[in-house]
Amino acid sequence: MLRNYFKIAFRNLWKHKTFALVNVIGMSVAFTSCLLLFLTAYHELSFDNFHTNKEHLYGLYQQSGKTDKSGMMATPLTPALKKEFPKEMAHISRVMSAGSGIRLGDKEFSKMVRFVDADYLSMFTFPTIKGAGAKTALKDLNDVVISQDAAQDLFGAAEAVGKTVLLRINENWQPFVVSAVVTDFPANSSLMFDVLARFETNPSYTQDKDRWGQNNHVVYVQLADGVEKTQAESMMRSFYKKYFSGTLQNLKRDGGQPDENGDLASLRLLPLSEVHFNTDLGGADAPAVKRSYPYVLLVIAGFIVLIACINFVNLSTARSLTRSREVGMRKVLGALKSQLVLQFWGEALIICALALLLGSLITFAVLPEYKKLFNSSTSLTYFQNPTVILILLSVFLFITLFAGGYPAWFMARFNTIQVLKGKVSLGRTGVLRNVLLVVQFGIATLLMICTLIAWQQITFLRNQPLGYNENQVVSIPVGFGGSNNGRQVLKLLRDRLEQQPQILSVSGSYKNFGRGLDGSSMTSIMGFDYKNRSVSTHWQIVDYDYLKTLDLKLVAGRDFSRAYATDTTTNVIINETMAKSLGEKNPIGVTFMADSAQGMLQVVGVVKDYHHESLKQKIQPNTLIMDQKWPLFYILVKIAPNNIPATMAVLKKEWETVVPNSEFKGSFLDENANRQYRNEEKLSKLFISAAVLAIVLSCMGLFAIAVMVMAQRTKEIGVRKVLGASVASIVTLLSKDFLKLVLVGIVIASPLAWYTMNEWLKEYAYKIDIEWWIFALAGLLAVGIAFLTVSFQSIKAALRNPVRALRSE
Repeated sequence: MLRNYFKIAFRNLWKHKTFALVNVIGMSVAFTSCLLLFLTAYHELSFDNFHTNKEHLYGLYQQSGKTDKSGMMATPLTPALKKEFPKEMAHISRVMSAGSGIRLGDKEFSKMVRFVDADYLSMFTFPTIKGAGAKTALKDLNDVVISQDAAQDLFGAAEAVGKTVLLRINENWQPFVVSAVVTDFPANSSLMFDVLARFETNPSYTQDKDRWGQNNHVVYVQLADGVEKTQAESMMRSFYKKYFSGTLQNLKRDGGQPDENGDLASLRLLPLSEVHFNTDLGGADAPAVKRSYPYVLLVIAGFIVLIACINFVNLSTARSLTRSREVGMRKVLGALKSQLVLQFWGEALIICALALLLGSLITFAVLPEYKKLFNSSTSLTYFQNPTVILILLSVFLFITLFAGGYPAWFMARFNTIQVLKGKVSLGRTGVLRNVLLVVQFGIATLLMICTLIAWQQITFLRNQPLGYNENQVVSIPVGFGGSNNGRQVLKLLRDRLEQQPQILSVSGSYKNFGRGLDGSSMTSIMGFDYKNRSVSTHWQIVDYDYLKTLDLKLVAGRDFSRAYATDTTTNVIINETMAKSLGEKNPIGVTFMADSAQGMLQVVGVVKDYHHESLKQKIQPNTLIMDQKWPLFYILVKIAPNNIPATMAVLKKEWETVVPNSEFKGSFLDENANRQYRNEEKLSKLFISAAVLAIVLSCMGLFAIAVMVMAQRTKEIGVRKVLGASVASIVTLLSKDFLKLVLVGIVIASPLAWYTMNEWLKEYAYKIDIEWWIFALAGLLAVGIAFLTVSFQSIKAALRNPVRALRSE
């Protein structure tokens, strides 16, 4: 019996190939989109789930008031926590990203070096391949652990464990012994490394080990079994009062507002599962995304599949009129309603199965390009997960039941006598069809509005004046804590470039603008007391000609100069926002102590505010200092605007001469700034792709419905033409009902789109205003596309000879 049902289903589909083809193509495109978006969403949601201890792992952060949060911690904090809570905290580790170079013999390699505590490998699941186990791999200060990929690059097929490698510590190459080789970090890991070394060996450890005001690394904690997050945070309240009493007194003095627990400031725990989705704290090596991002992907995938299902339902119910006599004859011959439902649902199952097969093949073919286009690290290996297979099969069965179940039930309930008399009609199905068309074009319009607003915001961010010269300045990474001495490289490169007429100035800095080709992004913030109030400032280490290279405007005082010896030790230049924080009308000559180790600093200049961070944040206080004790990780070169390719070639040639073992990764500052908005660009591309797919699928369904409606109204059109109706009036008559439905969809979608995008824009300190013309433009596009789709068939029907339509009357 079942075999017979499927045989008949295949025959019917083959007989009506156009109908089947439209449905298979529409559903396969929907399935492809759904699979790609599902893989991306699953990848984002799976971050850090591979750690065995994930339920007990937390990132530590400091919160002041209700909103001020920081994930950067001071060096002495971790030993103090170990001492105070030896039983409650099973493991604790500091993590500092302060290296990118390693040497073996006379060869140097660029690798991600992370300085961690001995507990690190006991906390996180990076299994040992060779060498010491997790508990002893970092037991000694000269131990290093390398990843499988790093071992292959350094040693090839030779044994790595026990071999000596060199890391650059405080400008000197120091020997370390490879104690273990561990597996590479997976693509869904927030923590990345090629080399792990003990935290006590990092370049700044000696000077920072007793400094509670210098925050430069993140801390991860593993709570003991039975210790809950709320319990640990409650215990740390007394710890904070003991070790941060000065901070609490200053906050109280400055009128700080308590948080929901009544604390002016406290230490908090962020579950490891939330690290990837926390864009405020930083500290993770993988770029963080908003928690809503993967769910937005799933919603978009659901929208596209819903539109394809609506097409399927509408086409199937519309086609039911042509199969009414078949249904009637089957009922006369004794077919039960359940058998008819099974028959028609079987056809839907075949179409969906073919669409899923085709969609899977397309997914496999386009995934590499998709990953490049959307900068995604997702993988087909997720299909090996039984949970993923179960989810996809459940969704497939639901779609099949939704798309094929209703048409099958609708056709099976035809009245036998009415069918055989040829008097069957769609009845209430016309109402359902109209509702579904409204939903289709509502979704399409919603996605179009979101696309326009997202694209407008990205354009605004790109075109917003940043306050510095981003078009002529090239940023070159020297090597973050790696094999190159930044100050030495700057001196050699400056000497070689000063004779080049196309090079206008050269300088250096501790941190980059935006995100360069090295992928690094960092910040340094210093807090201190000034005249009985707390002041916090970003800290930027620079070199001579920094203002000249970036075209920063002095509003008071002077620039750094070689004529003043104290410029390289205690003199600083601040921005206007920092001057306001100090509260001085004339800040030139003002002195303050940011840190006891730094000594008393004096302001010698004030520059006009510029955006040294992403436009998601308002301009913050910023302090420029030339202290020679700090390293320089970036060289900034201002070039002439003419013949840029030739100038870049000169830069690359001189770089390779000065630093022959390092890759040239120079990029313009405007490119770096744009890289800060990769998540926004990714979301915009998804909206554009989804909007195009939604419109195409909606138009396919609308066109098929229009064909069916025109066929039903053939005789009406013929009568109207005989009575003198013009082609234009008939086209208007036939099109207006469809356009009314599109307008209803636009009206429903517009407020939803406004609310959604208004919430999204709240993330930005600098943003566009959502204007009325965006909704008007999206509405006009939707109406125009719908009219073109319907009018093609309307004009064809209006031009048909009325005699052919009326000759059977």
